Amino acid sequence: MKILLMSILAGLLSLFGGDLHLISVPNADGKYNASVIEKALEANGFVISANSEMNRPFKIQFGQTDFAQFNLLTAYHKDYAESLVKAHPDSGIFVPMGFGIYQRNGDKNLHVSILTAEAMAKIAGFKAAEFALIEKEAIATLKKALPNAKITMSETSLPTEGVLLSRYVKESSKESWKSDKEETEMIIEDGLKPAGFVMSNFTDYNFALGEKTPFDFYDTYSICKLKVIYTVAKTRPEAAAFAPCTLMVYKKKDADEIVMGFPGVYNWMSSARVTDPEAKSVLLQAQKDFEAVLKTTLE
Repeated sequence: MKILLMSILAGLLSLFGGDLHLISVPNADGKYNASVIEKALEANGFVISANSEMNRPFKIQFGQTDFAQFNLLTAYHKDYAESLVKAHPDSGIFVPMGFGIYQRNGDKNLHVSILTAEAMAKIAGFKAAEFALIEKEAIATLKKALPNAKITMSETSLPTEGVLLSRYVKESSKESWKSDKEETEMIIEDGLKPAGFVMSNFTDYNFALGEKTPFDFYDTYSICKLKVIYTVAKTRPEAAAFAPCTLMVYKKKDADEIVMGFPGVYNWMSSARVTDPEAKSVLLQAQKDFEAVLKTTLE
């Protein structure tokens, strides 16, 4: 009876849909991979920030991997990201956004996971038309790159256990922002490695915005912790849509503050339904370590 009730509940949850688009395509011959998806995204208005192959570091650090393929691809839409960030600066947590690409050993299907527009709005704390436009372009690109792919929604997300957007503000000024920027980012970069974080990519997004940018600077860091990705992927590989985490650091020209922020690990636990005790433990430790690095910049 208990098993029957659990099955019925799981079925009901799947009807409502969750925070992730889950794409699956037959791939027994290995025809499809992250490179195919990368090229398709580039051809459809996206700028690739990084395409990190994870199996090699998994094998080096942990001695094995459960996957035939596992890539963390990050990208942003050139046009829609620009209008989005100009209107809503905190949306930089999705510049770039994540594409989790994975295929387990013995699995004949390749899988891709990305956030829904509704999930991005929930995490950022506001609604914007660009979220839906970016989602539409990403889905269209994946359909084109992976013919015959099946697209489903993840199960309804679990209740959140913490703040979805971790945000910190540091005082700055028109006169001191350059030195404040240098000091802030130096502290962040110096604090990442000792805490076990790796920076897979850095984006000077202000350069992409050009001369009419409303920011004195706008930088994003793609940051990951290998142990987190490896541990979570054992039970919930679709959480790769959140990895690496994008840290935004920016200052608007008309503001007297530097803003820092990143999507908290509570998104992984809620949206990807991470319940495994070991996986939750490494996620919560990563949240604690990341927050500690950012808090140091405020001292």
